[in-house]
Amino acid sequence: MTGSGPTIDGVTHTSIPAPAAPAAFPGGAELFRLGPRVAHLNHGSFGAVPLPVSRVQRQLAEEADDNPDEFFLGVADRVADARTRIAAHIGADPAGTALVSNATEAANLALDALRLAPDDEVLVTDHGYGTVVAAAARRARVRTVALGPDLPDEDAVRAAVLAGLTSRTRVALLDHISSPTARFIATPALLADLAERGVTTVVDGAHAPGMLAEPLAGGPDFWFGNLHKWGYAPPGSALLVTSPAHRDLVPAPVPSWEDHRGYPRAVEYRATVDYTGWLAAPEGLDLLTGLGPDRVRAHNSALAAYGAELLARLPGLTPLPSDDRLAMRALRLPSRLGRTQDEAVALREEIATRLGCRVLIWAWPGGGGIRICGQVYNAPAEYERLATGLRSLLDGR
Repeated sequence: MTGSGPTIDGVTHTSIPAPAAPAAFPGGAELFRLGPRVAHLNHGSFGAVPLPVSRVQRQLAEEADDNPDEFFLGVADRVADARTRIAAHIGADPAGTALVSNATEAANLALDALRLAPDDEVLVTDHGYGTVVAAAARRARVRTVALGPDLPDEDAVRAAVLAGLTSRTRVALLDHISSPTARFIATPALLADLAERGVTTVVDGAHAPGMLAEPLAGGPDFWFGNLHKWGYAPPGSALLVTSPAHRDLVPAPVPSWEDHRGYPRAVEYRATVDYTGWLAAPEGLDLLTGLGPDRVRAHNSALAAYGAELLARLPGLTPLPSDDRLAMRALRLPSRLGRTQDEAVALREEIATRLGCRVLIWAWPGGGGIRICGQVYNAPAEYERLATGLRSLLDGR
């Protein structure tokens, strides 16, 4: 990524040397079964399951096949044990923690527990995840706070959210870490301000488990997060953590034989469904612990930062404020790209097809953005491949 820079007044100027590439994480790539033809730079969307966790899940499936009666008659207790192990990893109270399928399901359960009236107001931001915001809109009036992607810091985000409160605001539904723009929103300081104003806080922590050392910092009323992203769990593994005052109000998704046990078991038990992902989920967090969480987080953040610095050298790409605690980085695209969801999807698939790179392209009025992630299976050469290919792709537009 070094070489000649632009020609100005007939003189070719040497470009700034590329940043130093982080070292590979020892054994990281060997932990996953990812195809070598694609640079998987989008761990934050769907994650990837490590081989040791996949093996445990397959063993559980074989156990269920071997003796279905024994497996399903004892599964509620085993789910409770798995939940207790997971709660210990993230610093949660097992009695206030329920295993669910994903963050969107958790959002619906939390909002149902609040018994919102049509005139109640739920404050959200324009960085919120689409299906989570839609869940709020089904139940109450939604007020959307605009957060410019380039707001400089957490204090600016906090001020914008607080300025959006009205006398009708009953709930603030906020991202812990915004999915498209990779920045903190529901900080402990903001959560304290909202609690002081009597606003119930519901935090979408989809990216927090595994990526943050203290995912429950700030103590929101409801918090939910996916385990299949940075927690190395199988897909369909997520948590809903509920404060004591609200636990008895969380509805079970379906009637079941565990209803009399109350939250969280009534929420978790779904009769004859596939529980193997939940039962294997603690293995993912155990694996992270064995690798060294601080070491993994520092490595992943450094990789994402390296990739972002390479992309920032491309004409028209502008880095957004970032945080070293996160393994994701976001940049704005040139103004002609990603203005609508259809444009964003088309560019994402063009990058996948032509460059063999998987990234997130997010839509935004006036020009969208690109988000990249770092994970132990990634290598610096993959980000170099993206930056080189994206330069050619953009030059052709």
